Amino acid sequence: MGSNDFYAVIMAGGRGERFWPLSTSEHPKQVLSLVGDKPMLAMTVDYIRDLIPPERVLIITNAGLVDVTRRAVPELPAENVIGEPFGRDTAAACALGAALVGARAPDGAFCILTADHVIGQLDVFRRTIADGLAYALEHAVLMTIGIPPAFPSTGFGYIESGAPVEATGGTTFLKAKRFVEKPDRATARTYVEAGNYFWNSGMFLWSVASFRRALEKFQPALLGMSDRMRAAAWTAEFDERLAAEYGNLGKISVDYAIMEHADNIVMARCDFTWDDIGSWPALANHFPPDGSGNVLLGECESLAAHDNVVVSGERLTALIGVDNLVVVQAKNATLICPKDRAQDVKLMVQHLREQGGYEDVL
Repeated sequence: MGSNDFYAVIMAGGRGERFWPLSTSEHPKQVLSLVGDKPMLAMTVDYIRDLIPPERVLIITNAGLVDVTRRAVPELPAENVIGEPFGRDTAAACALGAALVGARAPDGAFCILTADHVIGQLDVFRRTIADGLAYALEHAVLMTIGIPPAFPSTGFGYIESGAPVEATGGTTFLKAKRFVEKPDRATARTYVEAGNYFWNSGMFLWSVASFRRALEKFQPALLGMSDRMRAAAWTAEFDERLAAEYGNLGKISVDYAIMEHADNIVMARCDFTWDDIGSWPALANHFPPDGSGNVLLGECESLAAHDNVVVSGERLTALIGVDNLVVVQAKNATLICPKDRAQDVKLMVQHLREQGGYEDVL
């Protein structure tokens, strides 16, 4: 299983602020070993290794994270880690990926992956990617992967699916009718009950040619950037030209820029296990709890404490009579918050940045 025309582009430029205080601007979430013995980014490379070898994996990150990213995935050629001079959201990253893949394989196809998903049943995942890339090479489509919703989440966007699409291989392909933004709880419940709505995974598959046509139709400025960077790919002038190009771009996601407008979208159904590790409580899905429901990582002891998530890397953390907390001990900072406020960790990071004087922990 495999093809020399298949590439992967992994987006890894985020700061992972919801995983503060372990995740910082210089050592963000994607290079942490949160759910295994490898950085999450290295796990992502491993997920596709049997289909797409490291030499055909490209990582797009922040320019300031190039060195730490290369250390996290030393098996990748150094030139395959590309640093954006500043963030311009996912549409620009996808267009840059198309430029780099197109410079090497103009008739190829590539998948867009993110560095913070935990995936199981890897044989099914790889088959889905292989079937999807093969389909994308043969048809003028843009493809996404839809996750069957496990509950009425308000934290994900949704994809409304339509009729099945004829395809070979074991993967189920459906026509994607529309993309829906993150709903309120009542709306999410109706989506789950309807049975034809899927979580938007943020994973995409397309041929270089099909994605270029989509840029031409919906985002001509991004097409211009992509074509010019394709001409400069793998040259000594690349970084200088990229800085000039990115300076002229606005921020827009690929969903807003293309996917919500295109009428040639096919959705591959996810039949593998998938989890988006979006905040500290999500770790509880990947580690066995103790008899009181606590997930305790590192040196921790508890008395009459229940359903807590504790990460204690360098010293003992002791809990007495507390429930439903997140407690994270880092080298220079400690986080304590209710589990249902874990999404607000990002707000604390913003608060500390505004207060000033906390650069050493951010």
